[in-house]
Amino acid sequence: MPLQTGFDNEKYLAEQTAAILDRVNRFGNKLYLEFGGKLLFDYHAARVLPGFDPNVKMRLLQKLQDKSEVVLCIYAGDIERKKVRADFGITYDSDALKLIDDLREWEIEVVGVVITRYENQPAATIFKNKLERRNVRVYTHPFTKGYPTDIDTIVSDDGYGSNQYIQTTKPIVVVTGPGPSSGKLATCLSQIYHEYRHGVHAGYAKFETFPIWNLPLKHPVNIAYEAATADIRDFNMIDSFHLEAYNEKAVNYNRDVEAFPVLRRIIEKITGKHSFYKSPTDMGVNRACSGIVHDEAIRKAAIQEIIRRYFRYTCEYAIGFADKETVQRVELLLEDLNAKPEDRIVVKHAREAALEAERNGKGNEGIYCGAAIELADGTIITGKNSPLMHAASALVLNTIKYLAKIPDALHLLPPNIMESISHFKKDVLRGKRVSLDLEETLIALSISATVNPAAQMAVEKLKELSGCEVHMTHIPTPGDEAGLRKLGVNLTSDPDFSTKYLFGR
Repeated sequence: MPLQTGFDNEKYLAEQTAAILDRVNRFGNKLYLEFGGKLLFDYHAARVLPGFDPNVKMRLLQKLQDKSEVVLCIYAGDIERKKVRADFGITYDSDALKLIDDLREWEIEVVGVVITRYENQPAATIFKNKLERRNVRVYTHPFTKGYPTDIDTIVSDDGYGSNQYIQTTKPIVVVTGPGPSSGKLATCLSQIYHEYRHGVHAGYAKFETFPIWNLPLKHPVNIAYEAATADIRDFNMIDSFHLEAYNEKAVNYNRDVEAFPVLRRIIEKITGKHSFYKSPTDMGVNRACSGIVHDEAIRKAAIQEIIRRYFRYTCEYAIGFADKETVQRVELLLEDLNAKPEDRIVVKHAREAALEAERNGKGNEGIYCGAAIELADGTIITGKNSPLMHAASALVLNTIKYLAKIPDALHLLPPNIMESISHFKKDVLRGKRVSLDLEETLIALSISATVNPAAQMAVEKLKELSGCEVHMTHIPTPGDEAGLRKLGVNLTSDPDFSTKYLFGR
């Protein structure tokens, strides 16, 4: 069944804005605000907090537009190893370029890009040149000398003092970046060091949605954060500093709690006075809990997200991107919640579709693939692969025919178009696989729509697939994955390959 709304964006915006403005005032009108998580298109938050606007943080920045500007950080090592943002299927450096474009569209000023832990890596240097030749200011920061134990060196001309100073003019400087470990914290502290040298008593705060500090440690929403960061070994814990200072339980994650003593000493060394921060939770300005209006809805949604993460990691393990420990960690999280992968309703239906294809002998290369989608009203539609098309293609065509109330016997893709594409792939391009992947199918559908009114009606229904749940029994091919991503579905798959070939044909 469709998930119930569990989050109120307007209530959240009001409380979050007030919390940030209050923190700015505590620091004499100059705050470096580290934005953890995703600034734009925060689909993880939207999935675990049904009703959450993926761009609500941008709406927040728009409310503070006259007071804020943005510094974007990216770790040179992520550029070098071409780390990928999974929900967009693009590398972190490409995501940084996209983020700059998106911020400009929202009329938010980007004052500069910082390449952190820069050591003249070739790919990072090319990225730097690309930005500078498009008139984007770029700063390079090396690894901070003395970090993390030698405070005297860190807070000196040899430490933060060796970093380029970023000129800022507004009270709130949002420091963000693609993914974790991008160097946001080091950039904030470096800037505060330089600000104090210029006589400006700037401060630091952290804005991060997860874990939600005033939800229970074992709440599914917080466990979903652990699942999302299983590959980098983050885990949630009770903030012992907060408990000691206030006799109040607060949830934080291991890296923040472990780093707090050093971070507090660095801040006190820079400012020359005791920090009023008594815990890492104190440093945060997270008011996400205020927007939660239906706890049961977010619990159910969070468990579903953990299951999605499980499937993602099992597939990444199959293709060599993840290790076994990552998969095992998420398995343990599911066990703790008494949940299993089959609790994702589309999984069972996709597997049944694959078995039906096998019974009918309709597959491709002797491999039988199934796919299933859950629509907004809870309806389940399935699709199977065949010599003509991939399971994802069949699934989407079946679904939009259902939504447009088109009889099953009516073809959306005329046989002559199918034959022409198959001939082109096999005889002209000399491909081994002639069945249509989803991207190819969508292109063929758009062509058919110019002469086929039924196809045109079906095309208009594609928009209704956004946000729907989809499962496939095999890892999608690049064309299937790209097509499903553009449709905006939440995709999972079993860790099996859809072809016997090691290299795609």
